[in-house]
Amino acid sequence: MKPLNSQKIQIRLRSKFLKAGVKMLGPETIFFCKDTKIGKNVSIEPYVVFGPKVKIGNSVTIKSFSHLEACKIENKVEIGPYARIRPETILKEGSKIGNFVEVKKSTIGKKSKVNHLSYIGDTEIGKAVNVGAGTITCNYDGIKKSKTKIKDKVFIGSNSSLVAPIIIESESIVGAGSVITKNVSKKSLALTRSLQTEIKNYKRKK
Repeated sequence: MKPLNSQKIQIRLRSKFLKAGVKMLGPETIFFCKDTKIGKNVSIEPYVVFGPKVKIGNSVTIKSFSHLEACKIENKVEIGPYARIRPETILKEGSKIGNFVEVKKSTIGKKSKVNHLSYIGDTEIGKAVNVGAGTITCNYDGIKKSKTKIKDKVFIGSNSSLVAPIIIESESIVGAGSVITKNVSKKSLALTRSLQTEIKNYKRKK
């Protein structure tokens, strides 16, 4: 009987949100919790799952195959597709979380973007920050969790590893492919990249 009861609950919740004006493509594929809260002008694509304690603001778009739990999403945020928003995450107004991005116990500031293939954990990100594809915050050393702080207007190049605890000060740049282990000063460029070696007329051994 439990599966039938669960199905009835989902039908009722979907109907409630549709009547409240939530736009859903394929509502039968979207799963809510009893405590899910959703604002006005919200669009939800197919195959989205809401865990407990999710609060969604106004004018939010949640794209397909995203999973949210115990998080707060402010107004004009875009999530997904294939995004995982884990507990104690706050996405500030105008921020964007893209495809294959996981965010855990972090605040993403206003108009900041984490667009592709990234893990952001135990992190505070300021306003207008761009986090490049493949960036990860290394928040766990096997014993304890540490925090990463990224201040306003920072640009993080693709495929960077930020080893916590660390502070990236405002308006600085982290070059692509860097492993950052020390704090980065304001308005500076941080790079950890070996020099490229090229051997002319190289022939592979047969």
